[in-house]
Amino acid sequence: MCVVSPVDRTLRSRTPAVSRRTVLRASATLGGAAVLAGVTGCSSADEASPAEPDPLLAEARRARADAASARAVLADRPDLVDTMTVIADQRTAHADALDAEIVRATPVTATTTPSTTAPVQPSDIPTLAQLRDDLTESAQRAATLARSTQGYRGGLLGSISASCTLVAAAVQA
Repeated sequence: MCVVSPVDRTLRSRTPAVSRRTVLRASATLGGAAVLAGVTGCSSADEASPAEPDPLLAEARRARADAASARAVLADRPDLVDTMTVIADQRTAHADALDAEIVRATPVTATTTPSTTAPVQPSDIPTLAQLRDDLTESAQRAATLARSTQGYRGGLLGSISASCTLVAAAVQA
């Protein structure tokens, strides 16, 4: 047989330990504090640390400078038309690709203009050894930056590094 024991109703308290009103007050206070902390955190972070320049800007400038150097050598040494044209075209394409990536990754509120370089003066025409050294340094810098960059940017920089290494080897001093 089943024995049913009576329920002792004296153990149950008539008033809850925490009222609904207390819960609502606490929620409102915590919610307000969270909003205030979020607003304060956002404004102080924006004012304290200005946006860092995109690391690809320096690489785009280097690419344009290398292209200008190759064109200057071409003007001085027309016998190297094939090699210098390839170098100038490739480094210009590198600069254009870097500029496009900078524009793509930059927020709409900021304005970015493609980097330009001043034309090389006749007295500033680099030697073939200087051009090769500049291309080698560009390759090394792009490779270093590629190792610390992920995704498309890393691949772009790795490709630029390989291209610079190849054309630097083609420059015979």
